[in-house]
Amino acid sequence: MPTFISNLPVHVMVVHAVVVLVPLAVLGSIAVVLWPAARRRYGWLVVVVAAVATGCIPIATDTGDGLEHSLPRTDLMAVHTHLGDQLLPFVAAMFVFVTAFVALHQRNGTAARREGPGTMTAAPALTGGVRIVAVVLAALTVVLAVVSGVQVYRIGESGARAAWGDTQYITPAPGHQLPGGSG
Repeated sequence: MPTFISNLPVHVMVVHAVVVLVPLAVLGSIAVVLWPAARRRYGWLVVVVAAVATGCIPIATDTGDGLEHSLPRTDLMAVHTHLGDQLLPFVAAMFVFVTAFVALHQRNGTAARREGPGTMTAAPALTGGVRIVAVVLAALTVVLAVVSGVQVYRIGESGARAAWGDTQYITPAPGHQLPGGSG
């Protein structure tokens, strides 16, 4: 993968897909786990978003590695790189678990529709071992979604610090101070 296209770092462009799609997958995963109507309507859409988000992460890390080798190494960049390398396992696992959760509920709803026309208006409740599996999948999905969301924030924060440092773009009005600073 090229590091630059028309003198622009590819990482800076690709990382925006991760910054948008991972939080969408996180929010969507939590919604489909906790809200049955969202699960029925948007379950497979969330799975697709989570799949695309998962696929964008290796591209972002690969282009980031290329950019890292063309810039002077700093401690802030090392932190950003370390955090960025940790994201894929969390998002990939969230994708796997939300896919299994949606598929389990889809299978349950499909079985209910096979009973015959007019016999049921909603899928029957999950029972026994299937219910336990659904609860475990739901819990794992939510935990991994929260971890993924926090990790994206931490990576973005460290990336901004690595790129911009302590640069301030706001000049305080005379007699006022910026939050956390003097001036």
